[in-house]
Order: sequence, then structure tokens, then C-alpha cells
Amino acid sequence: MKYAYYPGCSLHASAREYDISWRAICERLDIELVEMADWSCCGTVHATSVDRLLALALAARNLSIAETMGLKIAAPCSGCYKNLRTAAEALKEDGDLRAKVNSSLSRPFQGNTLVKHPLYILLEDMGLDTLGDLPRPLHGLRVAPYYGCVLTRPASSRPVDDPEDPQGLDRLLQRLGAEVVPYPAKTKCCGGAVLLSHTDVALDLTGKLLKQAKDAGAQCLAVACPMCQMALDAYQSQVERRLGERLDLPVLYFTQLMGVALGIDEGQLGLGRLIVSPAKVLARV
Repeated sequence: MKYAYYPGCSLHASAREYDISWRAICERLDIELVEMADWSCCGTVHATSVDRLLALALAARNLSIAETMGLKIAAPCSGCYKNLRTAAEALKEDGDLRAKVNSSLSRPFQGNTLVKHPLYILLEDMGLDTLGDLPRPLHGLRVAPYYGCVLTRPASSRPVDDPEDPQGLDRLLQRLGAEVVPYPAKTKCCGGAVLLSHTDVALDLTGKLLKQAKDAGAQCLAVACPMCQMALDAYQSQVERRLGERLDLPVLYFTQLMGVALGIDEGQLGLGRLIVSPAKVLARV
């Protein structure tokens, strides 16, 4: 399998551990990633709140690059995935809107590429039954899956998961041998998009989410979005001060947990870049 890889603005910087763990998994599973040449910001969050046409044009520019490659797009950031996917769907459905956007592009969007999140590449394109025996299954590890508010929303015309009660990450974690911990906040907003502008709001949302997962018995969280990971991991100490209690809840990318189960050297998974150390919980497996 071969994909046009769209790392987005985070995976070469603040979320480098997501990038290297995803690449390590792909190498192990014979998934080829070809990074898109001259990719640019997808326009998510800030552009979408200011100028929808601009946001669509930014997304369409990247979509058109993948079209020239003749490949599906692998977009690990949930925000990028959502923006590229919804832009592709909107432009395919609305010819007038597509014409407006294409008038600003040197390479017009044709509408013949698909946007996939790595989680659903593993579930749909590869299939969990192809994993075989795992060198280091996650037995004894209680994991709270966190989808965030955009991975399955807005619902697609061809949904890959239930937008309100998704199960894809649950199924992956179970296949890896982990015990999946149910809790109410798995699709609630973490506040990551307003961390800088409305920090108090973000910390309140993050605190509720982490507390729910901890109280449900989770030993760590599995996430699929750089912004969510930053909010839950890097700001956890601030949440602890507000709550007046110790949480010590590692927040790992699902690719890192999968890499552990596949027996990939932990140095190739970026585990040392996490703020809340996962060393104690991973010692259980």
C-alpha cells in the first residue's frame, strides 16, 4: 500500500513523536509513505473561522498535489484530516464552489483523491487480521481511547465510524491486547483549539476529560490528534494544580502504543518526548 503523506504543520515540529511512530509502523507493515512535495497549511481552525473560501482553497491546493501523485492521502492530524476530507466532499458536491476555489489555484482540484486518517488506513485498508501474533501485546494495560471532537465529525456521506460513539480506536486497542476503558468524554472537546486564547476554558475541559478517564480506571490515554495530545499532556500539570490532585496519566499517540505491541524499539517511537512519562505503565506489558 502506498499513500501521499500529508504531515501538516505539527508532525515535523511539536508532534514529531507522532510522525516517527507512524513512520515506524508503516515500515514494519510495508505501508509506503511518499511525503507530498510543497505541501502547505490545510487551513484548519484559524482560517476556517475567518474565511471559509480561503480555508477551502488551502485544502484544495494540497488535495490537488495528491491528485497529481495518483494516491490517497494519509493525514495523521485529526484537524488536517477533517479539513481536507470535508473540503474534498464540499467541492465535489458543489460545482460553483469548486469553480470559485479553482480560480485561485495554479493546479485545479479535480475531486479524484481520498483522504484517510492512519487509524482507518489500519482498520479498513490493511485490516487488523493481518497483524498476526504480536511480539509484545498490551496485556495488563488499561487504556482510555480518546477520539476528540473532529476525528469522526462532521459525519461523512460515507462514514467510517459512528460520529457520536466511534469504535475504531477501541477495536485497534483491543486487538493490541489492551483493556479498553469506557468513559463518557471520549468524543468531547479537549479545548485544544483555544489553549492560547481561552486557557481557562481549555483547562476546564481538559481537566474534566482527564478526571473521567482516571476515575474510570484508565492507566493512560490513546489519542490521534497533535492538538489534543498537547492539551492533555503538556497542560496536565496545570490541570493537576487546578484540581488539587495528582493525575499522572500518560497521553500516548495510538501509533506509539501500536509500535510497542509490534515490538518496535521504543527509541523509534518518540516515547521520551512525552511530558508525562509512560515508563511505569508500559513496564506492565
